Amino acid sequence: MIRVTLDAAADPLPMLVLQADTWELHIRASLTDFSRLTAIRRANWDERRSLQVGTCAGTPVFWAAADDDHATILIGQDDETWDAALLVPQTTIDEIVAQTRP
Repeated sequence: MIRVTLDAAADPLPMLVLQADTWELHIRASLTDFSRLTAIRRANWDERRSLQVGTCAGTPVFWAAADDDHATILIGQDDETWDAALLVPQTTIDEIVAQTRP
C-alpha cells in the first residue's frame, strides 16, 4: 500500500509525498497540475503519451498508464530517457486527484 499525503500549503509549491514501507518520493506541482492526473488512463506510454506533472529533485516527472490497474511515474528529462521509475496502483493516482479537490 502506498500512503498519499498532499501538503497544499507547502512553499513554494504544494508537495505530494508518496510513501511505501521501503521508499518515499516527494513531488512538487501546483494543485491544478496534480488535478490533471484525472487523464492518466488516456496517457498510454506505449502510444507515447504521458502527462508531465511536477518535479522531483528539480527534475521533471512524467506519469503514464501501465495497465488497467497501475500507473508509472517516470523521473527524468523526458518520458523516454528517464532516470528512475516507479509502478504504483491506479488507486494511488485516484487518491492524489481526490486530495486536489476542495
